[in-house]
Amino acid sequence: MEYLSIVGAGLGFAALLVIILWLYLALQQRKLIKLKERFFRQNGGFILQQQLSRQERTFSETAKIFTAEELKKATKNYDEDLIIGRGGFGIVYKGLLADNRVVAIKKSKIVDQSQIEQFINEVVVLSQINHRNVVKLLGCCLETEVPHLVYEFVNNDTLYDYIHGESEASDISWATLLRIAAETAGALSYLHSAASTPIIHRDVKTANILLDESYTAKVSDFGASRLVPIDHTELATMVQGTLGYLDPEYMLTSQLTEKSDVYSFGVVLVELLTGRKALLFDKPEEERSLAMYFLSYFIEDRLFQVIKSGLVNEGNKETVKEVARLAARCLKLKGEDRPSMKEVGMELEGLRRTEKNPWVSMDLNLKESEYSLPDMSGAYVDGESTSVNTACDSMKEHVLIGLEKGRQV
Repeated sequence: MEYLSIVGAGLGFAALLVIILWLYLALQQRKLIKLKERFFRQNGGFILQQQLSRQERTFSETAKIFTAEELKKATKNYDEDLIIGRGGFGIVYKGLLADNRVVAIKKSKIVDQSQIEQFINEVVVLSQINHRNVVKLLGCCLETEVPHLVYEFVNNDTLYDYIHGESEASDISWATLLRIAAETAGALSYLHSAASTPIIHRDVKTANILLDESYTAKVSDFGASRLVPIDHTELATMVQGTLGYLDPEYMLTSQLTEKSDVYSFGVVLVELLTGRKALLFDKPEEERSLAMYFLSYFIEDRLFQVIKSGLVNEGNKETVKEVARLAARCLKLKGEDRPSMKEVGMELEGLRRTEKNPWVSMDLNLKESEYSLPDMSGAYVDGESTSVNTACDSMKEHVLIGLEKGRQV
């Protein structure tokens, strides 16, 4: 009898433990649900719902709102082995969704609560962009402390990797490089003028141009991008971007315009032509900035001394020269003197057609321009950064001098 009492007491205690554990788990689950609801509200979930109600098409047709659990499973609880990219605005993971789609999941580092409405607007606009040379936004997750974005996965690498990696892009032909440049320019032109709301990328660089298996360019990473309100041509913003690619005029004035992307794209063109990085701190001062280094050789008619070895041959020499001239125009110190991205895209496409069909005569009307180069010595801080507030003050004086000396063509 005593034995049965002990067994009964043990069973009762075990049952009590099970009940307590169940209540604890239920309480934790409730707390998690409450936390997700708080994050959803904090990250603009209700604003997003209001935005979607105004859309002619439902959000589900263009993108999806993912749950935190879906993305956790897709990334194996954010396994470090699945990290495919790191940047100033977040970490990117490769993920596999339940429907077997491979995606890229961007886990942002921070979110500015004062810019939540702007973030939601960008999600809605970007989700509706359908351009073959822009990485497609598939959806977002607002149940986490910082929003997560889900993009199509581009399975090759970045243009930066192919230019500066071990292979040094030796297996990519000039025709392919020219096509990549034209596709990138076309995508930026689309964002500036053909999207439902104009978008300034603000961080155009080779590391943000992805390549698929056929070397098709895909413009990515819109973490620094800004929508341009109707009837506005410029925005007053905190200076952001990557040193070496930043528009000097934007750094001086904090006025962001479409021409800021044009300058950055000019640096990309020079990278393609020279095979050099945009910023090299181990070089003499006059060679640290690729843009300044290139322009100094360009105006001294020593262009082919800085062109990447093996890139030029008798068949493409003239096209290379025209691309260099176009790059120089993009790198004008004054934004108003630079071409638009639409003009850049059209000229690059024209050069592609000319090279494919050399018997076609095309008047590209490209004239070599004179440049007065600013003294950029001492202007940079060590390392690249996507937040350059600490470097701006030290550079403004040098940029101002250059702008004052710059001559219009």
